[in-house]
Amino acid sequence: MASVALSLVKHVRQQFTMHSSKTSKRRRYGTCIRFLMKKDCFSFIQLLSPTPRRRRRFRTMFSDSLLVSDLIAEGVSGGVALSLLKLWEHTARRGVFDQKLNRKLVHITVGLAFMLCWLMFSSGRQGALFAALIPAVNIIKMLLTGLGILKDDATVLSMTRYGDYRELLKGPLYYAATITLASAVYWRTSPIAIAAVCNMCAGDGMADIVGRRFGGQKLPYNQNKSVNGSIAMASFGFLASLGIMMYYASFGFMEESAKLVIGFLVVSVATALVESHPLSTELDDNLTVPLTAVLVGSFVF
Repeated sequence: MASVALSLVKHVRQQFTMHSSKTSKRRRYGTCIRFLMKKDCFSFIQLLSPTPRRRRRFRTMFSDSLLVSDLIAEGVSGGVALSLLKLWEHTARRGVFDQKLNRKLVHITVGLAFMLCWLMFSSGRQGALFAALIPAVNIIKMLLTGLGILKDDATVLSMTRYGDYRELLKGPLYYAATITLASAVYWRTSPIAIAAVCNMCAGDGMADIVGRRFGGQKLPYNQNKSVNGSIAMASFGFLASLGIMMYYASFGFMEESAKLVIGFLVVSVATALVESHPLSTELDDNLTVPLTAVLVGSFVF
């Protein structure tokens, strides 16, 4: 490139020198302009002009190396999730909160906090799989503890309704499986992943808390559910979905739109209706709510 530039400069100088004694200034300028309009010169100018850097195929936060960055993100995200779990295990042992309330606090905070950590992983399939490893490890833990192979009284106390370790094979297992699949299959650019996790965590969690304290009026088709609880389910699931959407949009992972807002509202109302149905209680809200979010979200997003 330097040799091309040097030869260009020499050629321009020769043009001026050659015509300096024989032509007028206007003639000299005309000669140089004709030369500068040649194809080779334009190619050279194009070569010299700055070109915008290509956007990285995968965004990384901690390092230029995808693997190193995702490994660091794995450690930080796992540390955040583990810290929250240890916090709620500690409050459960100390009896700071009622056991059912403590369980719902785990339910609300762990999943949402983990979604906030998705930002630290790379944008490609590798980042999604690394993120999914964290809840996947928790699936193994739920299986081993729920089957009685592993003894973990703190986990049982903080994640079950009645202190029975076999309960971990239902709600807590479905919870971890939902977050794992949301990470590995849909990832952070998908509104379906946001709707599924937010309605399961914030929606279902707040439905139980509000329903127990302000659930005077019961639903006509399910006396175990209240009107206020169902309203809280739809409201908090919707608000959490909007919050995560704006969070990801601020970093360029998705675009805010009226279609997304309406879609999140439709999904939140649908999951609240399903959660209030007696069949949902018999199966498990952590199973029926995310399944409904995925099904309805597939049509509205």
